[in-house]
Amino acid sequence: MTQNRPGQQSRDSRADLTAKGGARRKGREFALGLLFQADVGGMGPAMAFENASMTLRIMLEQWEMGREEELRLRTEIDHFGRRLCEAYFLDAKVIDSIIDELSHEWALERMPGIDRNILRIALAELRHSPDVPPSAAINEAVELAKTYGTPESGKFVNGILGAYARREGLAEGDRSTGEPPPQTGDDT
Repeated sequence: MTQNRPGQQSRDSRADLTAKGGARRKGREFALGLLFQADVGGMGPAMAFENASMTLRIMLEQWEMGREEELRLRTEIDHFGRRLCEAYFLDAKVIDSIIDELSHEWALERMPGIDRNILRIALAELRHSPDVPPSAAINEAVELAKTYGTPESGKFVNGILGAYARREGLAEGDRSTGEPPPQTGDDT
């Protein structure tokens, strides 16, 4: 058995960390799919979760994961995505009012559906997932916005989440690592 020096990770532990990050990233995409369907389709939480298995199956096909990777990550993707959606649905009125308050010139119902639902997921994560560093939740939301939104979506999402993080004292350092979060502009 080979021992690692302090601070050095084994290949297996790096793979586990990559898989965990990959599962959480995919879980956020899955949550976005569920919330977007519910939002655009006018569905409540029960209907959104009723469609969750089919939605996940479709997304797994789109991600073109290998069979082994899919078997390894599917449960965590499903669990994390559903956890984010549940957190939003339980706190929807508060989260939507935060978005409305911080988006200044954009009424919630007038902003692009993708942006609105990325913000919902990120705020649910920031408010209800103490195991996730705020900077990670914000960065992941910005990446989702850049991938699925308009050319301005990344800046818009970053601006609102940055304002929330500053207001709540999350911008002073991550609650789990003590590291400062990324630079967030006020690009709302």
